[in-house]
Amino acid sequence: KYYYAFNILKIELYEMGWNLKDGLRECLVAAAPYGGPIALLKGHYRRSPSARPQLEIYSSSGLPLASFPWKSGVVKQLGWTVSDDLLCVQEDGTVLVYDLWGGFKRHFSMGNEVSQSQVLETKIFHSPYGTGVAILTGALRFTLATNIDDIKLRRLPEVPGLQEAPSCWAVLTQDRQSKVLVANGSQLFILDNTACTPVTPPGLSPQASSIVHMCVSFSYKYLALLTDSGHVWMGTSNLKEKLSEVDTKIKTPPKQMAWCRRPKSQQPSAVVMWDGLLIVVGECKETIQYHLDDDSVLVPELDGVRIISGTHHELLQEVPGACEEIFKIASMAPGALLLEAHKEYEKESQKADEYLREIKEQSLLSEAVRQCVEAAGHEHEPETQKTLLRAASFGKCFLSNFPPEQFVSMCRDLRVLNAVRDYTVGIPLTHTQFKQMTVQVLIDRLVYRKLYPLAIEVCRYLKTPEYQGVSRVLKHWACYKVQQKEESDEVIAKAVSVKLADAAGISYSEIATKAYESGRTELAIKLLEFEPRSGEQVPLLLKMKKSPLALSKAIESGDTDLVYTVVMYLKNELNRGDFFMMLRNQPVALSLYKQFCKHQEQDTLKDLFNQDDDHEELGNFYVKASYKDQVGCTQNITSVNYFFLFSQTTEDEMRLLRFQRKLEEEKGEQLVGFSLHDTMTTLLSVGLHKHAEQLYKDFRVPDKRFWWLKLKALAEKEDWEELEKFGKTKKSPVGYLPFVEVCIKHHNKYEAKKYVSKVTPEQKVKAHLAVGDMEGAAEAAIERRNESEISTVLSRCSATTDHLLMERLNRAKATAVKK
Repeated sequence: KYYYAFNILKIELYEMGWNLKDGLRECLVAAAPYGGPIALLKGHYRRSPSARPQLEIYSSSGLPLASFPWKSGVVKQLGWTVSDDLLCVQEDGTVLVYDLWGGFKRHFSMGNEVSQSQVLETKIFHSPYGTGVAILTGALRFTLATNIDDIKLRRLPEVPGLQEAPSCWAVLTQDRQSKVLVANGSQLFILDNTACTPVTPPGLSPQASSIVHMCVSFSYKYLALLTDSGHVWMGTSNLKEKLSEVDTKIKTPPKQMAWCRRPKSQQPSAVVMWDGLLIVVGECKETIQYHLDDDSVLVPELDGVRIISGTHHELLQEVPGACEEIFKIASMAPGALLLEAHKEYEKESQKADEYLREIKEQSLLSEAVRQCVEAAGHEHEPETQKTLLRAASFGKCFLSNFPPEQFVSMCRDLRVLNAVRDYTVGIPLTHTQFKQMTVQVLIDRLVYRKLYPLAIEVCRYLKTPEYQGVSRVLKHWACYKVQQKEESDEVIAKAVSVKLADAAGISYSEIATKAYESGRTELAIKLLEFEPRSGEQVPLLLKMKKSPLALSKAIESGDTDLVYTVVMYLKNELNRGDFFMMLRNQPVALSLYKQFCKHQEQDTLKDLFNQDDDHEELGNFYVKASYKDQVGCTQNITSVNYFFLFSQTTEDEMRLLRFQRKLEEEKGEQLVGFSLHDTMTTLLSVGLHKHAEQLYKDFRVPDKRFWWLKLKALAEKEDWEELEKFGKTKKSPVGYLPFVEVCIKHHNKYEAKKYVSKVTPEQKVKAHLAVGDMEGAAEAAIERRNESEISTVLSRCSATTDHLLMERLNRAKATAVKK
């Protein structure tokens, strides 16, 4: 239902689905902005010791989401965070946080001073930093927390002359700082971190002896003050400019006030509500009055005010400019004429041609189409939307160069909006709110409400990149699914694997972690079987105390570093006997542990040889030990690189010892006791490249390993000239991507760019991304027509700065998928 009066539009959103016997009379009510949920604390004002209040959460259409008896302290205020969590501020300053489904999440305190002097009044507000809480204590002092996710309490300065609770106060956000505006009689003060500053609204009616109510606009840019004389003063929140002043002719304090101003609107308008009466004041001296049948609550929005009562949910807003131009009586606006032309065309009347000629003669056909498209976005009735869009489509037929993007985008947006406005979903977003919120936040809200099928359909319809859309939604669905107790592990594991089979970029380890946290260890193990990355499997298996399985998975991966990680974990967790027994069952792990002991724990190595009755290795051990004693050197090992430990025969080890001893005498470098790998690394790091190359040849070190070691050593010394020469000596056996990566690691993008052109086609995208060349990465991905690489580049693009590049990549991705 639509009601137009003085440029104000009233829309009925829903007939509420709840069944409230007494309406909202004895309820403490909080509704989240952007069509969010509604919380009711029933019986809050009854204060009966025998009956507990009931906390209930509903969708905006009145469908129940959660309900439970309130067993905690006296609640002073309810409010919603930016992420749709419910805040309950208690009299003692404790704030309890609940999710949308009534699940308790956490609590925090607003400080000892608040706890001791009790909460008198509180306001929950949204700032650039997140959701904040402001409290007026019984000691008449203000305490502020700007962001509840990073609590930093601020005690604001004292208000001079304040002997009792102020008549009204509000939180302002100016210059990225939250302040409090306080009215003490006719005086106004702004409290910030350091000072209490008296302020005077320009042009305030001299008849006023007290300010009884105030409200700040949704954007914090505008302020409305109601005086005891019944005048509403409207101006900027910095109190430097007056916009309007209107006499309501009612001198009793109201229940609520809220701004009703559209973004970019030139007309100030505010809504004041008393029992049974709602008045809209604006620029002119006249007011608009609506009589209210039930107790109601005002919910400020970005582009209007929602009015919630026990039976209905309505939206009050200024009539959008495009709608006013088209629908006002006898309008000659191009959009109105185009709409009439289309109606006559459907009647097969020649008047359609007359209307079109009139628009074309004024060269306003493009403007007419734009007006119809824009007006369709502001309409809530699907039939009206269709009528306007058909008119716009009709007008486009007579334009040769009208860009289609606005029309196509609006059709998509409206289809999504109509879906989420549905009574069963209950998110009554306007098009303005939707654009401010963004698609990603809307998808998050649908996921939070467990509306997974709708979220997936929205992602697919809007062609959201899979990693941001469908895959993300499916991951949340899977995390929710594994927490369900009524189904068996096998059924859930199968359902998850089937549903996620074709989804890209999903980590099964995250889902398995959620299952483990829900007490379903066996289900977590089953889910880990689907995780292709061993590095993701092993840490969770260790956390679940499944050490043998973790060790097996690490060995299967072929990742030596991962095996060492598990072995070291087991060494610290198990007693010596159990540890050795487990290693005997895993020869690969035992071999690697022996290599570790060889350089770090000689006594443990000797024990291993003794237990295995390995007399030959035990003899070798004593020979080397005696040789070291003979040359008078002690073992001095600082680290072992687990990725690369050469295994030498006894003869090789003796040759290495002689080489180390000789070099110590010549160069003074302490090397005896180092492994071949550590010796080479040390030589390269101190610039003894010829000696390192001699080892490389004498001990037949693999080319790839030597190149890696020298590459890393030159980069660590930042010897870029020598690195460039080294890269040109012959074709790199490790490729040229490592050259790019080591340069970037040492913050030298200029040097890194020299090697980008040399990398193989398969590594081009990685190389360009490493140096921050988005254009080059896109070119390489598109040229290879590789969907995975295109998705990788898309994930690194910024929607604000790389818009055109993202469109190009999305087109290329669509082509790649088809092929």
